[in-house]
Amino acid sequence: MPLTPGDIVAATGGRLEQGSAEQDIGGISIDSRTIGSGELFVAIRGDRFDGHDFVEAAMSRGALGAVVESGQAAAVRATAQGSRDLVIVSVGDTTRGLQDIARDVRRRAGTKVVAITGSAGKTTTKEVAAEFLAARFRVFRNRGNLNNHIGLPLSLLELRSRPEVAVVELGMNHAGEIRTLVGVAEPEVRVWTNVGDAHVGFFASSDAIADAKAEVLEHARSTDLLVANADDDRIVARTKRFAGRVTTFGIQRVADVQATAVEDRGLKGSHALVRTPAGEIRIETPLLGSGNLANVLAATAVALEFGVPLDAIAARAARLQPAHHRGELLRLPGGVTLIDDSYNSSPSALRRALQVMKVATGSARKIAVLGEMLELGAHAARLHQECGAAAADAGLDLLIAVGGPSAKVLADHACAGGMPGRAVFYATTSAEAADLAVQRVRPGDLVLVKGSRGIGTDVVVERLKAEYA
Repeated sequence: MPLTPGDIVAATGGRLEQGSAEQDIGGISIDSRTIGSGELFVAIRGDRFDGHDFVEAAMSRGALGAVVESGQAAAVRATAQGSRDLVIVSVGDTTRGLQDIARDVRRRAGTKVVAITGSAGKTTTKEVAAEFLAARFRVFRNRGNLNNHIGLPLSLLELRSRPEVAVVELGMNHAGEIRTLVGVAEPEVRVWTNVGDAHVGFFASSDAIADAKAEVLEHARSTDLLVANADDDRIVARTKRFAGRVTTFGIQRVADVQATAVEDRGLKGSHALVRTPAGEIRIETPLLGSGNLANVLAATAVALEFGVPLDAIAARAARLQPAHHRGELLRLPGGVTLIDDSYNSSPSALRRALQVMKVATGSARKIAVLGEMLELGAHAARLHQECGAAAADAGLDLLIAVGGPSAKVLADHACAGGMPGRAVFYATTSAEAADLAVQRVRPGDLVLVKGSRGIGTDVVVERLKAEYA
């Protein structure tokens, strides 16, 4: 789909300071280090950097020009050294400008957009929904977790290739952020997976988190669809305000897409009879735990909205693989079975992971390396206490807690919950935790590694992979 400086000006309400309005823009970039020839550089102003400082570097790498803030236009024209071929567009705010450009591309592409939010499971639900939809459509999914006020617009810019359906994530850690993202993505289908305690340190309560997530309901058209978790009381209480249609999914309660006769098969995943408006089908998935089964149900509801047959959904569910560092089951050549869930952590997600450990069978010992959970604020001590008790209840034979004082609280409450003191270790860094794990893990063990990204528990994963290669 063509994109020109004239389109940029129209989308942003900006001004073409110099250059031709009709030139073809090869792409949009905010990184002067990786920008390609013929791409337009958007000078984003961040908390720790100012993209205007890198306009010259972008142009030296072959950038077509730059989108800059109005007050910087004169200085950028001077940087262009009189080259009238370079495009310079000025806007009031470059972050808002990037969002406006992305919204314009999204509208002109004609792509149907599915947007997913929730405290946990966003990426997995996105990947599963995209996999199901690919049975019938050309599907785009945003890479990794490009789901914030900058990452989402960058993802939507890729809709210039005009896929039929796009599946994207909406992330947040403050009120108002989901509202902004919904305004940029304008999704026809919105998915709300759950309300948990991730980022609770930025909010007064889980209800406040739910209110912030509920921004996904805003500005809906009557034709839009909300896919909502019927098992989550906070979601159920808020869906009444949605102006469009609602489809529910769930395991514990009656729902439009409901799993019954659920069998948790531990490390083999789960299977269930799934009842839907299109009929019943038995679905089996290798993804671990009830949380992932719920993610599959949400994705099933999305796929049914687009007319994907149930048998195609079931066939693809049986072949699903987790995203990198998100519940990957690794059977290492040296005889250790590793659950790599090191990408991130929150109390509710950790409890689900520990439930997987609890029901798992066939290992010599069960071991967990658990990183401190960040962004919990005043709730940190209580939530780490509860997770320490959950670790003890999971029947672990060995626990290594890693991080700051909250991780020590988790370790102490695992002992209070019944784990012997000799089986519980505390490390301040993931490097120390990796040393402890290498010293104590043996062939035949099942090892869970999970922690907040800031703790870096992926270091433990890589050490164990190298040791038992």
